[in-house]
Amino acid sequence: MDSSAEKNSSDAACEFQQNLEILRQIDFFAGLPMETLKVFAYLCERESFTAGDHLYREDDDDGQAFYILSGQLCLIHEADGREVSIRNYGPGVFMGGLSLLGPTRRLFSLKAGQDTECLVLTREKFAKAIAQFPELIPKIFKSVVDSIRSWDQALLFEMAEKGLSLEGAAGISAL
Repeated sequence: MDSSAEKNSSDAACEFQQNLEILRQIDFFAGLPMETLKVFAYLCERESFTAGDHLYREDDDDGQAFYILSGQLCLIHEADGREVSIRNYGPGVFMGGLSLLGPTRRLFSLKAGQDTECLVLTREKFAKAIAQFPELIPKIFKSVVDSIRSWDQALLFEMAEKGLSLEGAAGISAL
């Protein structure tokens, strides 16, 4: 094996190990066995986006989840022909996990606020892996339910902190 091939093999092994460590820390994948996490780590791809690139647009069903490795992503809503910035996300944030579970149209657009690198997993690859490990479906759904509850709890806390009325504010976990 020449040194170039050895270096490529070493780089791939290092990237796989980094992907695995990242997945172990994402709540969406919490509780999954190491064997399954290794499959997902292998299936993830690293993608780079230039500032201004759209990762997806409103109404898209792109079926992708993103973990931000570096840079910044901006969540945007289009209203009256203009983009309204909702929130910015930086390194360490996992977005779009629900799109892995089935077809869903995006309510917002997501674009790179600056040059950004993400770890990306597609619904197609996710589904193929889950087909190999169907016993994991209840664990994944539990993780999703836990995430929704945590999100609702944080929203309620934020509203209370800001002195906003909770009247009429039923969270998604009440569904």
